[in-house]
Amino acid sequence: MDLKEQFDTAVAQSKELPKRPNNEELLQLYALFKQSTEGDVSDEKPGGFDFKAIAKYSAWEELKGKSKEAAMQDYVNLVANLKQQYS
Repeated sequence: MDLKEQFDTAVAQSKELPKRPNNEELLQLYALFKQSTEGDVSDEKPGGFDFKAIAKYSAWEELKGKSKEAAMQDYVNLVANLKQQYS
């Protein structure tokens, strides 16, 4: 199975975890997914009191420069760890 197939499988598995990941894990999943599918963040940082959007943006921004392939592999590894942790 190539990395893209592993990533697609991990995305599907992330939605079927037996327990909801904590906020930090959710931010990691979000940021790695965005970096894997879109690359470096390019939008402007959200302002105001939308703390959820700001946290998501910041988590994604921390991955700036990471290749899409490396982000995909990290996502696959994170989902595998979460599956093991929550089983």
